[in-house]
Amino acid sequence: MDSAAIAVFDRRRSGVLLHLSSLDAALGRGGRAFIDWLAGAGFSVWQILPLGPTGAARSPYWVRSDFAGNTEFIDGGERPRAEGGPYRAFLEGAQSWLEDYAAFEVLSALHGGAPWWQWPAEYRDRDAAALELLQRERADELSRLKMDQFVFASQWQGLRAHAHARGVRLLGDVPFYVAPDSAEVWTHRAQFQLDAAGLPRAVAGVPPDYFSELGQLWGNPLYDWSRMRKDGFEFWRARVRCQLERVDVLRIDHFRALAAHWAVPAGAPDARAGAWHRTPGRALLKALQAEFSALPLVAEDLGYITPDVEALRRRFRLPGMRVLQFAFDGDPYNPHLPHMHRHNSVVYTGTHDNDTSAGWFASLDGETKGRLESYLGQGARGMPEPLIRAACASVAALAVVPLQDLLGLGTEARLNTPGTAQGNWSWKMPPHALTHELAQHYAALNRLYARS
Repeated sequence: MDSAAIAVFDRRRSGVLLHLSSLDAALGRGGRAFIDWLAGAGFSVWQILPLGPTGAARSPYWVRSDFAGNTEFIDGGERPRAEGGPYRAFLEGAQSWLEDYAAFEVLSALHGGAPWWQWPAEYRDRDAAALELLQRERADELSRLKMDQFVFASQWQGLRAHAHARGVRLLGDVPFYVAPDSAEVWTHRAQFQLDAAGLPRAVAGVPPDYFSELGQLWGNPLYDWSRMRKDGFEFWRARVRCQLERVDVLRIDHFRALAAHWAVPAGAPDARAGAWHRTPGRALLKALQAEFSALPLVAEDLGYITPDVEALRRRFRLPGMRVLQFAFDGDPYNPHLPHMHRHNSVVYTGTHDNDTSAGWFASLDGETKGRLESYLGQGARGMPEPLIRAACASVAALAVVPLQDLLGLGTEARLNTPGTAQGNWSWKMPPHALTHELAQHYAALNRLYARS
């Protein structure tokens, strides 16, 4: 790991949250132009969402592979030659996952997009002879998929080098669970709680709470943690290793499941039938610490957080998250309020799952609006600028603002609404939105709060 990977929390910094799908030619011209604007505006961190290839719903938290890249992000005008020494080096470095991913995608297409557990048994169960025949009969398709991944990897490393040259660090994201119909589950069935046909015995979710009386039933297969202990958590170490070859710091989504996870019996109609099960999170983090001594991780510690979750985060000195949109419920000890923040944390105006701050403010009831205005010492005029200033003024080491908030956009620019399947992940940055004047404004703000 290079020195850049451990230099994100070395001083007060600010960053911008923007998913790559919101940019055109994200791995090339679009991404470099965005990095240049960030640097000019005094921001030194770009936070992104998971990079894997998505399914029909386009969710980056439900990807077909954690290791592969989403080729929709490729700049079509800058394709490197998929031959020679660099290509051979890529194939060698990716041999632990690339063959399996390519075979998974080819077989999925051959079977009309059906999930892998519905394939004929020889493919479902990875019969060696059947897979060897596939390699011969579908060589051209397999080669195309591998070349596309080489282009993704090449352009990504070029983008990262450009970011570092401009003083910008990359904060990535890894989902806690993997999608059931993914190359990882098909390839590593023993790492999951699956039956002989490849179906999950239990699935992930969260219990009922104030927001949902039925809880949330996600449907991801649960890990076989006892099996993972025996091989030193190699599956998780490989996931993190792959992402840290792309980014400088990595956010672990749903961090609370490292203390205990909600397990719902397969076939249950909703999440109420689940129960908490202990997770060997301390052992896993120790294994990661042994490989990545600096442990460049951020804990997504939002939602139902119990003392054991907080103890685990503190034990490994991981930064947690604070979200200003969650702060104004009337409790003066609400941990999301700026006066309750701690240095070892990342403060957000909102996340990719929230409405934009302008949209959120417009939807507030009068009482909550009054508390917000009283706390910030000013009225609604100019929102979300007062919330952005509050984030930048926080003692938190890193302040991150979604680009939609920097642009002052409303609900029409919301990226994702949890619990809904339509209309998400489609927002695009408007053309010419990143002006020189806007960069100057935020450069002054970052200097004011010692985040430049």
